[in-house]
Amino acid sequence: MDYGRYKYEQTKKQHEAKKKQTTFQVKEIKVRPKTGDHDLQTKIGHIKKFLGRKDKVKVTVMFRGREITLADRGRQLLQRVLAEVDELAVVEQHPKFEGRTMVMILAPK
Repeated sequence: MDYGRYKYEQTKKQHEAKKKQTTFQVKEIKVRPKTGDHDLQTKIGHIKKFLGRKDKVKVTVMFRGREITLADRGRQLLQRVLAEVDELAVVEQHPKFEGRTMVMILAPK
């Protein structure tokens, strides 16, 4: 058997296997507790686009300074985002605090 032909067949098989595998990225959207309605709708549009491309989305609410007292407002913000993208996404990680940030991870359905 020709060794060169064997190596060629192996690389072709690897190339075909690589074509068929699915890859995804984790995209991050950052908001603040006092983010306005229009800005939030823009961010939700980006989230829908990412989910349409089968990427996971990490939604982060950042608290700066005294905003840490607005934790309930941040949770409501994440619930509002979830309600908007409910038909496209499933919650992979529910909202939780990591230092001064609240994080929720959404995965495409």
